[in-house]
Amino acid sequence: MIWYVSIGLAVLLALSVPVGAALFILGFGLDEFFSAMPLMRGLGQMVYSSSDSFLLIAIPLFVLLGEILVRAGIAERTYATLDTWFSWLPGGLIHANIGTATMFSATSGSSVATAATVATVAMPQARKQGYDQRLFAGAIAAGGALGILLPPSINLIVYGFLTQTSVPQLFMAGIVPGLLMALGFMIITAILCTIKPAWGGPSRSFTWAERMAGLPHLIPVLMVFAIIIGSIYSGWATPTEAAAIGVVMALGIAAFYGAVTLENMRAALLGTIRTTSMVMFVIVGAYFLNFALGATGLNRALSGFLEGFGLGPYGMLLIIVLMYIVLGFFIETLALMIATIPIVVPIVIDLGFDKVWFGILLIVLIEMALITPPVGLNLYVVQGARKEGRLSDVMMGAIPFVFVMLVMVGLLIAFPSIALLFAPV
Repeated sequence: MIWYVSIGLAVLLALSVPVGAALFILGFGLDEFFSAMPLMRGLGQMVYSSSDSFLLIAIPLFVLLGEILVRAGIAERTYATLDTWFSWLPGGLIHANIGTATMFSATSGSSVATAATVATVAMPQARKQGYDQRLFAGAIAAGGALGILLPPSINLIVYGFLTQTSVPQLFMAGIVPGLLMALGFMIITAILCTIKPAWGGPSRSFTWAERMAGLPHLIPVLMVFAIIIGSIYSGWATPTEAAAIGVVMALGIAAFYGAVTLENMRAALLGTIRTTSMVMFVIVGAYFLNFALGATGLNRALSGFLEGFGLGPYGMLLIIVLMYIVLGFFIETLALMIATIPIVVPIVIDLGFDKVWFGILLIVLIEMALITPPVGLNLYVVQGARKEGRLSDVMMGAIPFVFVMLVMVGLLIAFPSIALLFAPV
């Protein structure tokens, strides 16, 4: 049965079957061939119960927040400001890529949206100023991956929903690892561009007056982030309520910049509908698949399989980490999360690990899947924005940042307080 699910999912995804549909098909197959009960009769209840949650309303609201800010031109203004502050460093504009992706991640909640936005703004500068296209594009793909770690992260909301974990705690737990990883991206960029100066493009300097003049453009993003996280952490608002507040603020910011037009709002709403529909279809499909897995006993079989290794807690954790790294090469990230969380998290809890901490560790592993071939979505998004060259260039440029993510995984395992510093349990 384990092989049926594993091979079946791989084949369906290789055939480009939509992720949500693939999960439903696997659930139907388990019902037909392995279940003694007619699981299909519970499909209606599964669909309703998996989507009947106040918490899930936060997903379309956070997506809409990011869509509005994109069309308000926030990314372009942030990028131009960070250019004046970071271009003197070895690597120049590459640091602005990472900084812009980090700040936009704090409002977007989506890695793909972050990578697409920053790539659209930044790639013309790479060609104009003679940067190494591989490292430049790889930095955007990696920086975009921070969108699912820094709050408000859609993936953290999904994790909290599936594991009944406090989303405010998950949001707070993601801040320090996210910022440390962004810093790690900048450090590895500086090291590489010191060794190979040609990769970093021309070094440019700006006056303090020019730098200070751009700081007001950072205020909108910082203000939205502070209000959302502050209202959640203080207990004044739930994640869903904070998302609604964020949308209102985004509309105010867009109005300030004259971006509240019929065309922009229509595009923002359509983008929100597409993203939310995809996420919810995957959630509902995975919910039914997990119901089928539990009813057919696969969860118990997999637990017994892992326990059969006879390893201690950290040995088992290493097996789980390696499993996610390997699966991340072949399975889309949200599908990987939703399909495995109900099976893996109970095992992790039984081993004595904290599920808030594991949620952050899991997201870092999922981020790695976003920038590793052949299924790394951010690689394709950045390549699409480049509109030239080979996809392999983006893949090569992302390799140093995969190394930083591996280091972060090791640090989280060795020092769990990195994630739990602002999210005590």
